[in-house]
Amino acid sequence: MKIATWNINGVKARIDNLCQWLKDSGPDIACLQEIKSVDEAFPRADIEALGYHVETHGQKGFNGVALLSKIKPDEVNRGLPGDASDEQARFIEGVFSVKGGVIRVCSLYLPNGNPPDDPVKYPYKLAWMDRLRAFAEDRLALEEPLVLAGDYNVIPEPHDCHDPLVWAGDALFLPQTRESFRRLENIGLTEAVRATTDAVKLYTFWDYQAGAWQKNNGIRIDHLLLSPEAADRLQSTAIEKHVRAWEKPSDHVPVVAHFDFAC
Repeated sequence: MKIATWNINGVKARIDNLCQWLKDSGPDIACLQEIKSVDEAFPRADIEALGYHVETHGQKGFNGVALLSKIKPDEVNRGLPGDASDEQARFIEGVFSVKGGVIRVCSLYLPNGNPPDDPVKYPYKLAWMDRLRAFAEDRLALEEPLVLAGDYNVIPEPHDCHDPLVWAGDALFLPQTRESFRRLENIGLTEAVRATTDAVKLYTFWDYQAGAWQKNNGIRIDHLLLSPEAADRLQSTAIEKHVRAWEKPSDHVPVVAHFDFAC
């Protein structure tokens, strides 16, 4: 089974790229972020024509997440628990039947948090991460395969960006952000890419400005965190960097993980 995450940065603007990628890469489950579309306007027909089931948690103009899957989910849950007043569409969970049981796959779009001195944005980011950790702890208690895939807006380590000095004051790289990410891992989650490689200069995002893509001035902020039951089945990972060179690209690229689950 191939599970992917991709911040599409506007599904309507990237629908051709998305469909081409689904044909070429063929993920069994694709987690999308920043679809920037309400549910009713999501271009599902183009995707369903390729054999995918579509579940969305949308919002007009920004945010929004989706699950595209070759197998229909048994259950879908929208919204991250823990704050009934949070109306931002940043989280969707699907439960899928696989041989021998189920697998839970979540598509998440963690808040950016910039500027960090904003009285609302950075505290919201940290609070969201606390809620995610509480959610993951509840799910880990089920002892089922769990994949938390998405744009975390977190640069975990200095080697996950082209120049740590450039990002030193950014909400994505602040010590408190990275500490919160480590607390999330330390409840028993495995970061898929770093479980399979120690290579440097592995990036998933390149800004549209200042020739970042051409200079390979990137950062790695898109991650798949795995429960022990999912990590035990992990076979390999890849960053499908070539997609960034397509016409009208997203500023993110897909990150994929292969597992030995059977549908």
